[in-house]
Amino acid sequence: METVYLNRDNLATWQEKAKPNVMALGCFDGLHNGHCKVINTAYEEAVKRDVKLAVMSFFPHPKTVITNGKEHVRYLMPLSEKIARLESMGVDTFYIVEFNQKFATHPPEKFVVNYLIQLGVVHAVAGFDFCYGCRGAGNMDRLINDSGGLINVTKVEKVEYKGKKISSSCIRERLLTGTVEDLPPFLGNFYEVKCNWDGEDLIPQPYYTLPAPGRYAVTLKNQMGSMKVEVMVLETQGDPSLKCLTDIPPFLKGRLSIVWKRHIVIDNVQTYDKKILIS
Repeated sequence: METVYLNRDNLATWQEKAKPNVMALGCFDGLHNGHCKVINTAYEEAVKRDVKLAVMSFFPHPKTVITNGKEHVRYLMPLSEKIARLESMGVDTFYIVEFNQKFATHPPEKFVVNYLIQLGVVHAVAGFDFCYGCRGAGNMDRLINDSGGLINVTKVEKVEYKGKKISSSCIRERLLTGTVEDLPPFLGNFYEVKCNWDGEDLIPQPYYTLPAPGRYAVTLKNQMGSMKVEVMVLETQGDPSLKCLTDIPPFLKGRLSIVWKRHIVIDNVQTYDKKILIS
């Protein structure tokens, strides 16, 4: 898979290189079941047309830019993890568009011409609520007209679980309330956070969201093996920190994943946290 960091300076170069493709559009933070439905639908359309499959995402998160940083978006996964997942899904080209104040002012029609038509898009696939252009004025219902009929469109309807729309926001809400056991129907699996263990501390890698402070049953794993342990998420002045309540064997030292299985409710979390901090 080719990963392209797209901006105003190199846009013309990639327009010249572009070949016909079906493109999935969205932020795709967390690559939850709703996102996967969009990308798998685009994959089917690309196979049908015998063209390449492309995905376009945006970074930083548009909400952060549009609100001038007043709204802080907690990411569910870093770009490196998203790249690996998209490659495993059969994506040929992944465009990461630099989202800044200038890009946010693009009229919808100009976005379609510059970032879709001139990048070889013949068919666009996105969720029912995807919008584009200045103030989100463009949507999937008007994309055919904005492209002058050059791009066909598939609008993927809402993907739900028990009547609740599956979204990155609802996943963040569950993480920030500690209900990690509720996440598999939304994500397709348990939430994972990549981290480093140096023999003393578990240090989460950037662009993950840790669950709410408290005690959790998790699985630590790497290529050498796995182990069920309990960890504490501790609230600090900066970002939350982690403390493992079980001795970690040497074979797990280095990079590993924390698979969040269950929130363990205890009667006096504050007192317990103090004991952990002192120990």
